[in-house]
Amino acid sequence: MGIAIAQRLTASGMSVAGLDRSPSAACEISFVGDVTSADDVIHAVTETEKTLGPIYAVVSGAGHYESVPFTDVTDEQAQRMLRVHLGGFFACAQAVLPGMIARKEGSLIAITSELAVGGGDRDSHYAAAKGAVLGVVRSLATELAPTGVRVNSVAPGPTNTPLLAPDSPWRAPEYLATLPTGDLAQPLDVALCVEYLISGAQFMTGEVLNPNSGAVI
Repeated sequence: MGIAIAQRLTASGMSVAGLDRSPSAACEISFVGDVTSADDVIHAVTETEKTLGPIYAVVSGAGHYESVPFTDVTDEQAQRMLRVHLGGFFACAQAVLPGMIARKEGSLIAITSELAVGGGDRDSHYAAAKGAVLGVVRSLATELAPTGVRVNSVAPGPTNTPLLAPDSPWRAPEYLATLPTGDLAQPLDVALCVEYLISGAQFMTGEVLNPNSGAVI
């Protein structure tokens, strides 16, 4: 998903830097690090601004998923979900906001999930982390509105990425048959939403775009 977003934003004329556990050729500048580490995020932001100039948009899309019955979820599993999804968004937002607020311009985008709204079988800790991100997005949008910084999110349904295991129930024909399109979302569908929120949605903040084929309405 991150690659598709980087490719789409690059194609639209933006300079893109990325932070991931592995380097990516899809980004003009690629940093290897951990989004849950504030130091790694600050380093990436500092070096990006030295090379590319001020950062006007950030997409927090680091992901971690596992399906576990609620009574079997360990504290470490629950905390890891929160560290990656909620902690990752916190680290990214806190690293770039001083500059955005000073310039009175900027866009923060969090990739959440339809499960944050609709829930799912054996998805309690994942849905909790994604739901927490939605709460921060809406609160931060209100807090930052007077500064000119917009905060929005994209909540995809099951998307055809490596994060979705080949034997995932979301890939089962029985599930796909319940969707109006009969298919999973593609990474490009998410990337198009991100592009719109950055460049075409100047009057939108605190909103959620839902590319999920009508699975959650």
